[in-house]
Order: sequence, then structure tokens, then C-alpha cells
Amino acid sequence: QVQLVESGGGLVQAGGSLRLSCVASGRRFSSETVGWFRQAPGKEQDFVAAIRWGAGNTYYADSVKGRFTISRDSTKNTVYLQMNSLKPEDTAVYYCAADLGFSTKTTMPGVYDYWGQGTQVTVSS
Repeated sequence: QVQLVESGGGLVQAGGSLRLSCVASGRRFSSETVGWFRQAPGKEQDFVAAIRWGAGNTYYADSVKGRFTISRDSTKNTVYLQMNSLKPEDTAVYYCAADLGFSTKTTMPGVYDYWGQGTQVTVSS
């Protein structure tokens, strides 16, 4: 069993920054993929970013490229999502997820095996 716990969400003004953390326990990651997704009220869950643990390859949704950065700290088994230049449309619950099956479909929620409980990000205009 893998447990994922997100933190770092909150209320921020447009143009501000937040850093989300996702701490994993129950498994020491080596080559898995960890992703961030978000879901706004009344909308579908959207892919935000992902990182392949071993190689460090990163993937981003077009809507966050150049503003968000995903990274990992192997010593802490933790993934971060640095979010800069935040916009009101970034408001959502943000979830981290782990894919233990080494799928190439990093943007698809269905390939992820474990999910965190989510953390709320609210960007005011």
C-alpha cells in the first residue's frame, strides 16, 4: 500500500505563488511516475504535471507550462509542484497520484494506482 499526503494549498492572489508537496509512504519510489491533477467544481479532473522518478523526465499540461514546475526529492520520497504566476482559473483541488505500472500515458488519471486526499488551491482576482 502506498499513502500519498498533499499539503501546501491555500488562498493566494492572482500573480502569487504556492508550493504543493506530496509525501509518499509505504514504498520507496525508484522509477514510478508521480503526477499532479486538479479538479475545479463542476469540471472534470485535469492533468497538471508528472515526473518519472528515476530519469526525472517531466511533463506538463499546456495551461501550466512556464508557470509550474514539478520536482522530486528522493531522500524525502516527496514530489513538489511549484506554482508561480497563479491565475484565478488555477483554482481547484489538487491531487497527487502514483503510477506503479510504468504506463506511458502519464496524462490519464486511469493509469494511476494511488491518490492523495487533495489540497485546495484558491486564487483570487
